[in-house]
Amino acid sequence: MHGSSSTVSPPSRPAHGLTFGVLGSLAVAREGWPIEVPAGRQQVVLAALLLEPGRVVGTEHLVDAIWGENPPATARSQVQICVSRLRKILAGSSSTEVIETRPPGYLLRADDGAIDHMVLRELVREARALEEQGRRREAVAVLEHALSPWRGPALNGVDSPILAAKAVRLDEECLSALENRIRLELDLGENLRLVGELQSLVSEYPLRERVRAQLMLALHRSGRQAEALEVYRAGRDHLAEELGLDPGEELRAAEAAILAAGNSPAPAPSPAPVSSPVAAKPGPSEAPDTEEPGSEAEERFPHLPFEVPRPQQLTADTADFVGREDLVSSFERVLVAPDGGHALRVAVVLGRPGVGKSALAVHVGHRVASEHFPDGQLYCDLRGTRDQPLTASDVLGRFLRALGVPGPTVPEDVDERAELYRTVLAQRRVLIILDDAATEQQFLPLLPGSSSCGVVVTSRARLTGVPGSHVVELDVLTMDQSLQLLERSLGAERVEAEREEAEELVRTVGRLPLALRIVAARLAARPHWTLASLLDRLTDERDRLDELEHGDLTVRASLSLTYDGMSEYDRRLLRRLSALDGSSIPGWVAGALLDDHRRSPADLVESLVDAQMLDVATLGPGAPHYRFHDVIRVFAREKLFDEAPEERAGAVERLCGAWLAMAEEAHRRVYGGDHLLVHGDAPRWHPPEKVMEAELQRPMDWLDSERANLCSTVGLAADAGLDELCWDLASSLVTLFERRSYLSLWGETLDRAMAATRSAGNRRGTATLMHSQGSLLLNRREHDHAFPLFSAALAEFTDLGDALGRAKCNRALAYVEYRRGRTGSALSLCEKALEDFRDLDDPVGQGHTLLLSGQTLLACGWADEAWAPLEEALSCYEACGDGRGRAQILRTMSLALQEAGEHERAEQLLCNAHALVVDLQDPIGEGFVLHDLGRLNAAADRWSQARLFLGRALVVREQIQDAEGAADVRRDLNLLKGNDRSDGRDRGTAVLPPVPAPVQL
Repeated sequence: MHGSSSTVSPPSRPAHGLTFGVLGSLAVAREGWPIEVPAGRQQVVLAALLLEPGRVVGTEHLVDAIWGENPPATARSQVQICVSRLRKILAGSSSTEVIETRPPGYLLRADDGAIDHMVLRELVREARALEEQGRRREAVAVLEHALSPWRGPALNGVDSPILAAKAVRLDEECLSALENRIRLELDLGENLRLVGELQSLVSEYPLRERVRAQLMLALHRSGRQAEALEVYRAGRDHLAEELGLDPGEELRAAEAAILAAGNSPAPAPSPAPVSSPVAAKPGPSEAPDTEEPGSEAEERFPHLPFEVPRPQQLTADTADFVGREDLVSSFERVLVAPDGGHALRVAVVLGRPGVGKSALAVHVGHRVASEHFPDGQLYCDLRGTRDQPLTASDVLGRFLRALGVPGPTVPEDVDERAELYRTVLAQRRVLIILDDAATEQQFLPLLPGSSSCGVVVTSRARLTGVPGSHVVELDVLTMDQSLQLLERSLGAERVEAEREEAEELVRTVGRLPLALRIVAARLAARPHWTLASLLDRLTDERDRLDELEHGDLTVRASLSLTYDGMSEYDRRLLRRLSALDGSSIPGWVAGALLDDHRRSPADLVESLVDAQMLDVATLGPGAPHYRFHDVIRVFAREKLFDEAPEERAGAVERLCGAWLAMAEEAHRRVYGGDHLLVHGDAPRWHPPEKVMEAELQRPMDWLDSERANLCSTVGLAADAGLDELCWDLASSLVTLFERRSYLSLWGETLDRAMAATRSAGNRRGTATLMHSQGSLLLNRREHDHAFPLFSAALAEFTDLGDALGRAKCNRALAYVEYRRGRTGSALSLCEKALEDFRDLDDPVGQGHTLLLSGQTLLACGWADEAWAPLEEALSCYEACGDGRGRAQILRTMSLALQEAGEHERAEQLLCNAHALVVDLQDPIGEGFVLHDLGRLNAAADRWSQARLFLGRALVVREQIQDAEGAADVRRDLNLLKGNDRSDGRDRGTAVLPPVPAPVQL
């Protein structure tokens, strides 16, 4: 291209006179004069187009580049505006349109010579051609010119995570070109001159092994062997400290060559660097044992010496490997069974950090390597969870050199490297283990093209894009396998001597193999420790990760690799999810934790599942539920405190507000409106309508299934000082507690909330919770203890002017008086409550109060007077769709009809009531109705039917731990024994006492 001259001609300018730069800050110039492009969206759009010159860039890609996962509704319009403005900026006096609209997006019209990264690639190809012709100095000059536009990190200042990944690749191209230029200059003997430049590069890129090896070579050839070895030692220490890795093959080879040279004079310049010694072609008597790759490789790459050594890179097997027998056998079958075709054999192991993926891969590798893969094993840690995962190009370079390809002849282009790699491995039997892959794109170029090879890939991500691969998700060990692992390290006698402690140790670390190995290593190193002593150290979650460290083994470091490789958005979500204590977490809460209002917030959690940091717990008609492994939850909670306190507080407040909004909506759907509940003024965070519709189709079932999370949220709000949210949510849960008879849970939740409101001096919240405490005592039939609580709450509500609270307290006091037999006082209090409920237009409150009035009148023997309030109550319940209220009205009407002797109508009403309570899954109501049906059948002399209903009523009462109700049923069953006339003998009429009315609050 440049003839014999080393002078590099400048690239031709495009017709519109514009040149563009992305190798550094985004730069645009016309005829050498800079043009300013405003920062922000316009720079992002221009950069995206410049990275794909001559290709149509879709509008969706531009939207993603600007806004990521949360674009506004007007995103496409805003992209059009950005493009329009860019056109005006770039047009100048030229009539040529630089940016064309080409469905489905836009196309940038610019010659390759107008964009610096395209110039770089063209000149790198030209330099390679010159080198192959032996014109190294000209190649150096071309590479110097190619690198001249490189002004710093590519796309510096352009704010787009999507484009940032491409910018990293551009920087990698520049660094590779720089390394090649230095390699050529070293070959030309420019050793001393390069030392200073290489020292600067090593300082800037301390983990880049090729640059360090080049500095060692330059120092060595300059007679500075001690300094060269010190560069190696410094690099080795830095790699160990930062990555926990040993130096790679190139650095080790450079050190070995320098040590071998000893104090002899510095070697003369060599066409090949020390780090890549050329393998000699075997002579006639040195023919390799294995078959040569063949004439195809020699024809395509005639400059390469094709003796292929047998690399033995497989790491040591795990001495205490246990279990996994089925998986080991299945992997062996995949890797060694005759295929009969040409398909490559690939096994993929997926799993969370520390679950033993690498151990399984290496174990299987050792079992099959010598017999089935005699031509060697290639192994590489792809560092998929590190800050800088290895690229396919990096790994191909390593593998090609390990397979005997001389370093200087390894192609620079990744596609050419992959082509040569497949050619070298053709018809050879080599096992390749690719550990810790990040994505399919990272390792697909590393797959051989021959079915004679086998591949094992491990990853923490959910990789499913390898056609025909055998994919296994690795889970934690079983209890027996976990104990076996401990026994192999500690001895069976030591484990058996503390069997219960050993099992609890296994449970505490969640049967995670890495954690178990650390536990075993610590105990093996300290024979004077008991298993119980280490278990005690692990009990406190705050110290657990500190205790799970031994030497180089550490659970925290393993989890950190995955965590650090996640996006900040995903890390934030993982941290915040750990604040929840429930055994399973609904996916919709992710929206509240991140303040993200997308229609399907559970989608936010899927990336954590893909990273193996969360497991899917359940799938159903609503949002899927997820769960933490215990050790990962501890790790995430530890990371939660990396956030600013105000950010944590905001997330907790939104989360509690979201649960409250859901509980309120469930209550509305149960009662047909927002009735009976006294609410506070804390902010709600409303999940999307789509979520509410899916979750709350059966509101009582939802409340029941989420009760652990709801109660946990009450405690979370209390701990966070969110007293308004705390008492409001605790009060809203009475719907669940009362109807499902969760009395213990009710009491625990009240205690947490009451402590929060009293500490904050929250009078309204405290009064509401006092009413709830009284209601709990009524359900426990402790009526006398409930009375003072209702009275105190009534005084507070009256002083605060809260009509709803006052009405609820008067109605509750009326119920206590009714149970005490003070019917006059009960009716008077019902009148006061009914007046407030009517003013508030609360039909459920009216229905409850009218029901109690009817029950009281019925208790006085005034069945006719009771019928009117009962019918009015039934209308209230039917209007708002309150099935439980309807069931209670039907039951009370049935009692009235029995008093009037209309047993057939009474039984029909009880059957209707029973159908309602069964459908509502209301065990308290079912117990009362079954008891009534038993009494009614006894009165009709249907003894077997009576025993059947009473027996079922007893079972229900015992299931809900209603001791007093169960005693009432047993009493009636005993009375039946003396009145059973099934044998034809008349033993008198069974006189069963009335069943008390159920609580309806």
